[in-house]
Amino acid sequence: MTESYEFGKIAEKIAVEFLVKKGYFILKTNYRSKNAELDIIALYAAVLVIVEVKARSQDVFQQPQEAVDYKKRQRILSAAHDFVLSYNRQEEVRFDIITVLKKHSEYTIQHIEDAFGVV
Repeated sequence: MTESYEFGKIAEKIAVEFLVKKGYFILKTNYRSKNAELDIIALYAAVLVIVEVKARSQDVFQQPQEAVDYKKRQRILSAAHDFVLSYNRQEEVRFDIITVLKKHSEYTIQHIEDAFGVV
């Protein structure tokens, strides 16, 4: 396993803990469809929330959420559609991004709600 893969897994764990503290109920993590992987699927206030986690270990020219480009959003939308159909979900769906930035040994978390309307 590469260092970036390990950091990605740590970031996903941090994101899950962050969401649980905010009152989200985690349904699934790392859901795989034929098109993409959904990092976190949660329920919050009767809304099905699909969360993409982006992690960076240092300051870079691009903000982590900028990595969720049009093509990536389309894959996430397709995977979310597969999940909703497979599990017969009826809730409204929202797409969020959580960024985890690591600088030295500290983590900064940013939660962007309804991110596909923002990105």
